[in-house]
Amino acid sequence: MRLKSKIALALSFLFAAIVGMAVVSLFYLRELSTDTDNILKSNYESLQYTKSILEGTDVEKYIELQEANVTEPGEREFTIRLRRAFESHDTAEVRKYCFALQDLNMRAIVAKSDIATNTASNASNYLLIIATILCIITFTFIVNFPGYIANPITALTNSIKSIANKQYEERLNFDRKDEFKELADAFNQMAEKMDEYEHSNLAKIIFEKKRIETIINRMSDPVIGLDEFKRVIFANDQALNLLNLTREKIIDRYAPDIAVDNDLFRNIIRFDDSGLIKIVIDRKENYFSREIIAGELILLRNVTPFKELDLAKTNFIATISHELKTPIASLQMGIKLLHDDRVGKMNEEQRGIINTLSDETSRLSNLTHELLDLAQVETGNIKLNFQKIAPHDVIAFAVESVKFHAERKHVKIEVEEDENLPHIRADKDKTTWVLVNFLTNAIRYSPENERVVLRCEADGDSVIFSVIDFGPGIESKYVGRLFEKFFQVPGSPSGTGLGLAISKEFIEAQGGTIEVKSEPGHGSTFRFKIVSFK
Repeated sequence: MRLKSKIALALSFLFAAIVGMAVVSLFYLRELSTDTDNILKSNYESLQYTKSILEGTDVEKYIELQEANVTEPGEREFTIRLRRAFESHDTAEVRKYCFALQDLNMRAIVAKSDIATNTASNASNYLLIIATILCIITFTFIVNFPGYIANPITALTNSIKSIANKQYEERLNFDRKDEFKELADAFNQMAEKMDEYEHSNLAKIIFEKKRIETIINRMSDPVIGLDEFKRVIFANDQALNLLNLTREKIIDRYAPDIAVDNDLFRNIIRFDDSGLIKIVIDRKENYFSREIIAGELILLRNVTPFKELDLAKTNFIATISHELKTPIASLQMGIKLLHDDRVGKMNEEQRGIINTLSDETSRLSNLTHELLDLAQVETGNIKLNFQKIAPHDVIAFAVESVKFHAERKHVKIEVEEDENLPHIRADKDKTTWVLVNFLTNAIRYSPENERVVLRCEADGDSVIFSVIDFGPGIESKYVGRLFEKFFQVPGSPSGTGLGLAISKEFIEAQGGTIEVKSEPGHGSTFRFKIVSFK
């Protein structure tokens, strides 16, 4: 039988028992009520009538009432005789028959009282028997039914906990035929499948785990693995040596707890820091780059040789650039002298060669200066001269610097400058250099007879300088790389690829921000923001 049917049957039985007890109680209550009414309405009234007759109070009236209230055997004969005695004015006989009627009704009251008592006794006995049976059944139900329901649930809960602890051999056995039996069968089927899956994959998983651990331990780079709860699940020997920790002090521990006592580990797990990590090993500075894979695997690569090569490259560029300044200056002086007619007349072909030499020398000079600036940036030796500057002065100097270049290409520079702009706190030379670089690029990429907009506007506690051109624009896949060193957009006019990289360093060194927005066919907007002077 289904569990639902059993519960419904038990509750139906209790309901039927309660209804039956109520019916029996009502039956006996009605019987008692009837017996009581008989006593009150018949015999007691006859006693009252005869009492009034004996007292001589309105005898005729009460004799008539008694004649209408004859209920007991022999009572009618005594009532007739009472009437005759009254009509014959025989007082003694009237009293005699009144006493006879009283005695008859008193005996009837006693008899009916015995009947009522017997009825009450029977009712008590029957109700006590029924109540006892119901109490026994209810007590049995209370004692057994909760366990009947709760015991399988408890067993199921314990079995589920065992499964959660990977004890897949756990099984449920209920000797019953209801929903719990079906639940046990489903649970056993699930546990059996999980047990099969565990044993079929356990060996493979253990093998793969050992293979991965072997690979990790054989890696020359430090590797640290975390789980989703930031607990360390593995670290190879290189990582342990680097951190100066034993395996027992790091494995299966919460990473931030380890970081409290280990500064190097704290720097390694700092996910918001993407810079190089400097570690002194054997009194020598070593640099490590950090790769975070899937947010859980941390791989450290020793890039010290590359850092040394980069430093050597920077020093080489600075040295060569500095050494080239003198011969380039001599070349520019010689070209300037050749342009002077006092040195000698030149034909058109010679003048063209001299102009070409002048352009290439200027280009080489610009490259030398940019390389020097780049070396300054990479060595971290950017020297800033902060001062209070009016934005208008920066704009005027920049426009004047590119005026000749713009006129040669017939490009008009339109200046849009807000009124009452606040002064800025910046290095005038480097800020102007950045703005000149923006304008030069805008003129270079603009078609002839086009315009370039130089806009300057206040933005809260900052001032924004924007250079807008209406040239071919830049594809989105290249926009994110414009500020990388030596990067050039494919198909663009030749350049060094350093101007924007140096501009970014100059602006950010002053606490500002720099950005670019561009769309193919709709031109480009380069802008930088400088904090106003307070």
